Amino acid sequence: MGDVHTSEQRSYNMSRIRSKDTNPEIVVRKFLFSMGFRYRLHDSKLPGKPDIILPKYKTAIFVHGCFWHNHEGCKRANLPKSNLDYWIPKIERNKKRDVENQAKLAALGWHIIVIYECQLKAKVLSDTLNKVVNELNLLKAHS
Repeated sequence: MGDVHTSEQRSYNMSRIRSKDTNPEIVVRKFLFSMGFRYRLHDSKLPGKPDIILPKYKTAIFVHGCFWHNHEGCKRANLPKSNLDYWIPKIERNKKRDVENQAKLAALGWHIIVIYECQLKAKVLSDTLNKVVNELNLLKAHS
């Protein structure tokens, strides 16, 4: 089965996808700020350029799209039906790069939190954000 969009429509749709300042990322940032956490954004000096950096807690937060980072078990992580020769290697490279960057950060002594976009949907949003705050408070207590 082919794509339901023309190549022009698909190209336009793909051009609208941002890598920084995404809606899920902004939700996390606003919540952290409202809870009194101060952070930096997209530090290019750190492996993987984490979306949110909390230097005081030596914590890097990645807010991942389920599709782009192949969130296991998530219905949003389904591969497209066409152009698999492109998509499979692309998604695999993303996953491999995630693992490598997280290993480099851990080796530098950074704590890593990964949040997937499906974990920021209305039904589970408060649970997800509260878990993040609890994790940060635990780090604070141990420092």
